[in-house]
Amino acid sequence: MDLATATATELAAAIRDRQLSSRELLDHLLTRSAQLNPELNAIVAWDTDRARDAARAADDATARGDAAGQLHGLPMTVKDVYETEGLVTTSGAPELAQYVPRTDAVAVARLKAAGAIIFGKTNTPMYASDWQTYNEVYGRTSNPWDHSRSPGGSSGGAAAAVAAGLTPLEMGSDLGGSIRIPAHCTGVYGLRPSHGIVPLYGHIPAPPGSLVQADIGVAGQIARSIADLRLALGIVAGPLPRDAKGWRLELDAGPAISDVSELRVATVFTEGADIAPISVDVRGSLDRFAASLAGAGARVDAVPLPVPLADGLSAWQGIALPFIGAWLPDPVFDYLVSVTGDDWATAMTSRYRAVVAATDMRERQRVAWAEFFESYDAVLAPVMPTVAIPHDTERPLNERVIDVDGTPVSHTAAAAWACAIGAPLLPVLTMPTGLGPSSGLPVGVQVIGPFLGDLRLLRIGEVIAEATGTGFIPPPGP
Repeated sequence: MDLATATATELAAAIRDRQLSSRELLDHLLTRSAQLNPELNAIVAWDTDRARDAARAADDATARGDAAGQLHGLPMTVKDVYETEGLVTTSGAPELAQYVPRTDAVAVARLKAAGAIIFGKTNTPMYASDWQTYNEVYGRTSNPWDHSRSPGGSSGGAAAAVAAGLTPLEMGSDLGGSIRIPAHCTGVYGLRPSHGIVPLYGHIPAPPGSLVQADIGVAGQIARSIADLRLALGIVAGPLPRDAKGWRLELDAGPAISDVSELRVATVFTEGADIAPISVDVRGSLDRFAASLAGAGARVDAVPLPVPLADGLSAWQGIALPFIGAWLPDPVFDYLVSVTGDDWATAMTSRYRAVVAATDMRERQRVAWAEFFESYDAVLAPVMPTVAIPHDTERPLNERVIDVDGTPVSHTAAAAWACAIGAPLLPVLTMPTGLGPSSGLPVGVQVIGPFLGDLRLLRIGEVIAEATGTGFIPPPGP
């Protein structure tokens, strides 16, 4: 078993079956990180001593036949937005450079309770608010496929670490594509779960200590296989402890899928050309992927989106941006209030009545999506217009553009697919489709399912991957 490419499920099983010790795996990951991380800058905070102690304790427990849980003895990292007891948590913000939480975020606590060993934190843009990964605290993270390019954001450090074999599993988060875009850019799997099924308590933003959880924002996983996503989701999903007396989460996997010919899949690759045109390279990979799926026997229909891309993006902006604006320092917020002619500044300083109107718009869109899924099992959509972009961190976000076959597209418009699809709170699996025909870089696809259909969506993803012969491809190098 190649420890750099093995899945978390395989590694956890090997530890449980005493084919591999927790200490051996941790030593391998630390050695590999020492070799590759200085150029990638994916892992930015370390908890090596405590991790070694925990790995030793896990091995002792294994010897006694006393495993802690499904992730017993598995070393892993988490995105540096989750509070981690005794380990610095900055969210990429200089003002939090010395912040060491006293408790774990809920999701982190659940991973630890299942036996995971957190040995480090992965990089994120300041307050997870960019589609590239860099900040003043830790600097810039590079893509393991091409160090001159970004791994995306905001879970860029997480995806880069998983792709490069520095960690087998990651806990990311996604408000406007922050899991899906990095997964696309680095060729790994990412799950944006149905909104609300994984608690975000202990995630920054909101500020440390806040009890507010973001509308649209979710806690999700990044891994090298769909089986790993399912494993981790089963561990972290569920109500907050204070709510557990009143309700339980029992996700229904739905009817069994025995053959790819049973799938009804919609593709929406031609939508949104006026907002975020798709490059020939990305479109080529997506079309090849869809044709392969149809050739394997699935019903694949090219159809319009149930909600126009512009409308989905509008709902996202009207809900997500005011949440971001609510936590801005007063001087920054006051400045944005004074700005005219900037849609994002206006949205971040919206009145509550505008947020309610956007929420009503979103709820109507959710109805349209639910009706759409009466005819289709899943929808395939682009993640981004291009493959991973060259680093562009010297200009403000509102001044950056992406070259899409000679057409300049703003960064905010380029994220339209991720934002618009996130607004209706649906589960989304991002999976590799292969490499772009001309770039040779990873291309991912959003596989969208109905609300709370997470387990069935993951099974559909596995059927699709088997039918198309696609999966994780390690980046070149050691």
